[in-house]
Amino acid sequence: MTEAAFQKCINPDCGAQFDCAQAIFKCPACGELLDIRYDWDKIEVPRKLSEFAERWATRDNRLDFSGVWRFRELLNFCEDRHKVSIGEGQTILQPNDAVAEYVDMQAGRLYLQYEGLNPSGSFKDNGMTAAFSHAKMVGASASACASTGNTSASMALYAHSCKVKCTVFIGSGRIAFGKLSQAMDYGAATIQIMGDFDDCMRQVQDVCTQLGLYLLNSLNPFRLEGQKTIMYRIIEGLGWEVPDWIVVPGGNLGNSSAFGKAFLELKELGLIDRIPRMAIINATGANTLTHLVNNKKLSWNDGKVDQQIIDDYYADLTARNFSPHTCASAIEISRPVNLKKCLRTIDICDGVVRAVTDEEILDAKAIIGKHGLGCEPASAATIAGLKNLREEGLIGGDQRVACVLTGHLLKDPDKTVNYHKDKQGQFSNPPVEAPNDLDEILKLIK
Repeated sequence: MTEAAFQKCINPDCGAQFDCAQAIFKCPACGELLDIRYDWDKIEVPRKLSEFAERWATRDNRLDFSGVWRFRELLNFCEDRHKVSIGEGQTILQPNDAVAEYVDMQAGRLYLQYEGLNPSGSFKDNGMTAAFSHAKMVGASASACASTGNTSASMALYAHSCKVKCTVFIGSGRIAFGKLSQAMDYGAATIQIMGDFDDCMRQVQDVCTQLGLYLLNSLNPFRLEGQKTIMYRIIEGLGWEVPDWIVVPGGNLGNSSAFGKAFLELKELGLIDRIPRMAIINATGANTLTHLVNNKKLSWNDGKVDQQIIDDYYADLTARNFSPHTCASAIEISRPVNLKKCLRTIDICDGVVRAVTDEEILDAKAIIGKHGLGCEPASAATIAGLKNLREEGLIGGDQRVACVLTGHLLKDPDKTVNYHKDKQGQFSNPPVEAPNDLDEILKLIK
């Protein structure tokens, strides 16, 4: 533990503070979410972000090799001896002019941040390396999470590395098998609940409280500290410059929450001169944030969020027996645990929220794959959302935009195969049957 870090309740009427040596994840005083905060005067932060580039020369050091811990001064909540790493964060920011053309942007202005290159194939590893470092610091021996897939895969991989037991809660029939296969292969115990992700999320919190298990969902504020580094790597990839827009999938809203915190801290430290705008993209079948922000006008309001609006909306979901449905399983969530932190990000980043259809997601996914980067459906929500925002005229064709692709193509291969094989969209590329005859085969190729 470092003396410079502490946990603080995000409720301004509470503001209770707690030592980082505690694994509590919700404020014991009022039940709100917790932040990891820093006394920056006690941390030797580089004078400019480009100084982090020096660590590329010392990549034989495991922490300098990590795309998370390379920026460790900006998430300095534990000593180096506790830090866990299995090579996470070796990701790329790639300009893609072909996809830019699809969304009607100028060449050289659209960048794809591909998190599918992480060890477990998704962005979750950025958070897990930080959370398991905290788990190691507090001496945790067993962990658990609720998951739509990526969280379970990442948790199981890091738990195995740390020799920590892990249990995964999944909803009945609500997980992509490409992701579930990872959790099982990495040795996690899997419990399938007769319900959806939101049901699993409620159960896992109670189980962790009663059994003293270490919770690995993004309710855990240490996980979000690791996810901040995705933004650092985007800035690094742009020559230490900030883009005009960040576009990110919604879901449980951990990424958007972490990204807003990252930019606020960088601005306060004088490491960036401006904060980019952010677009958070949900699926229409799981668009709680869209309804609350755009229709109910829910806002951060300096931390005094109108809880009644949230309670009334959730009560309506319950009354209708609503369960989210979308091809993008990673964001198939109707009660996002980081809702209030995301509202803060919208305030920090002058953010906007949109929802896209499954058809738009799958078409965008096909375009992304055709032009170089296979990704899971939730990732493609960013491009589908950007296309709509370009049509609205909210994002300019000459602005510099970074879209976060959260997971690898093979996370959910069935969606890809079915889209092409069954000709589900305008960019489908089905196999063509041919007789076992050379001349006939040549005709098809010509």
